[in-house]
Amino acid sequence: MSTSLDTTSGLTDAQYDEAIRVALARIETTVDRWLEDDVIDIDSARTGSMITLSLPNRSQLIVNAQPPLHELWLAARRGGFHFRHDLATGRWLDTRTGEEFFSLLSSCASEQGNCPGLQF
Repeated sequence: MSTSLDTTSGLTDAQYDEAIRVALARIETTVDRWLEDDVIDIDSARTGSMITLSLPNRSQLIVNAQPPLHELWLAARRGGFHFRHDLATGRWLDTRTGEEFFSLLSSCASEQGNCPGLQF
């Protein structure tokens, strides 16, 4: 396990790996809960550190870890977004706007799934 410090994010590789693990687990747990509670029919497929969320209208949200950059990426109809983990707050923040990852993911899922109020 590497502990080298990445000067861009300020995280060690181990800290980044843990933050990614937690983020992806949160997504999977939320989707499972939505399916159990019959909130939305959404399919989640994970391949390594990438999760593809397929919504009822066949649109997709793709969340992907980018280890070399210590980033988390989101691809949605709105566009592509890059997030870095803020160690002080424990949140993933957009590198351009500062928007929080789970807030934006929730908005995109609500829009694309035509199901207002979805919250990761």
